[in-house]
Amino acid sequence: MSTVMVEIPVDKATADALADPHRLAAVAELVRSAVHPTEGNDLLRWVLESTARKAAAAGLTEQDIEDELTAWKAERAARKD
Repeated sequence: MSTVMVEIPVDKATADALADPHRLAAVAELVRSAVHPTEGNDLLRWVLESTARKAAAAGLTEQDIEDELTAWKAERAARKD
């Protein structure tokens, strides 16, 4: 499959973030999936699975993620009080 470049208007911070080739490739896959969905192609599932793979590659465990979520929820609850 050939690849072509397209322009999509985004803010400067987003454009700067897309300078990372890994992030750009991930966004390209998201766009491809959104534009050409197939049966069983769940964009949210893909994002979550991709995130899980990256977390595992970075050495994060399920427990690490649960601990972070718990801490985030506690911080959020404390701000509401």
